[in-house]
Amino acid sequence: MGRNPVVGRQGPEYHAATIPAEQSAGTVRVKQIRSEIGHPETMRRTLRALGLRHHQQTVELKNSASVRGMLYKVRHLVEVTPAGES
Repeated sequence: MGRNPVVGRQGPEYHAATIPAEQSAGTVRVKQIRSEIGHPETMRRTLRALGLRHHQQTVELKNSASVRGMLYKVRHLVEVTPAGES
């Protein structure tokens, strides 16, 4: 039997979003790519505070320190890109 190709590409480190610095992007586009089901209530509340109510929903937020802190907490559930990019 061969080795499972997925081994080594699991966990929050692999799926974590890269959060841009405040100097590189004034606003960021945040898309929820994974469900909040099965995660702690604090992560659910953080997603709600970011304005994400549904799976696959996208919002644009100002890139501030508080927003970056919230994004860091749920970085394995979201995809973050600068607002200028598609």
